[in-house]
Amino acid sequence: MRWSPGDYLRFAGARARPALDLLARLPDTGPPVIWDLGCGTGEITLELARRRPGATVSGLDTSPEMLAAARESDRDGRVRWVEGDIAAWRPGEPPGLVFSNAALHWLDGHDALFPSLAGSLAPGGALAVQMPRNSDEPTHTVLEEVASRPRWQGRVAHLTGRRPVAEPAAYYDLLAPSCTTVDVWETVYLQRLEGVDPVARWVEGAAARPYLACLGDDGPAFLAEYAAAVRPHYPPRADGTTLLPFRRLFLIATR
Repeated sequence: MRWSPGDYLRFAGARARPALDLLARLPDTGPPVIWDLGCGTGEITLELARRRPGATVSGLDTSPEMLAAARESDRDGRVRWVEGDIAAWRPGEPPGLVFSNAALHWLDGHDALFPSLAGSLAPGGALAVQMPRNSDEPTHTVLEEVASRPRWQGRVAHLTGRRPVAEPAAYYDLLAPSCTTVDVWETVYLQRLEGVDPVARWVEGAAARPYLACLGDDGPAFLAEYAAAVRPHYPPRADGTTLLPFRRLFLIATR
């Protein structure tokens, strides 16, 4: 799956806000070794480095396009940028902080993944995670409905039906046995979007990427069908803006 930094950053402010809210809640942690898993274009990784100036900070991502954008932003070479898969990631030394913003929902098997991430921490270290939990909202259900239409189902219907993010209490149960504290909460952001079909443009930058990757040159036609189908669910307000409620799950667990 190829990522487009330009599409992803079209709504950079709205996408960054949950990450900044998570950063504001970070506790003091163990050794000054920090990993940002699924670092994307690196803005939040660089903010981590600014806030923890004595730490060794690494950003991991599977996308060479996103990492290229991250390296370009990191003019001082403050962060070590690593191309790799979160599922196969093993730190060279136990980190004091494992941070992940809007990335772990792309992975299945959370019942094994989250205890493994917590188990990688040094004593006193923290796991801090933010994930979208919007799969049952029209942004996602309409995407699956369009993918199931005759024109598309043979190529992308296999992508539908994923619900990798569990209920909040499930993450407490996964992490409590090995962690001294587990804090889990949710926030629904009422995002103010502008422009023509802004919800489709938002989804194009993230949730629709697997569909567009499968469809290749037919991706724009699929996205146009999706835009028409999702439009009635998010009508523009009197001032021309569109409000998009978007649920995010947060957790901070310390070892």
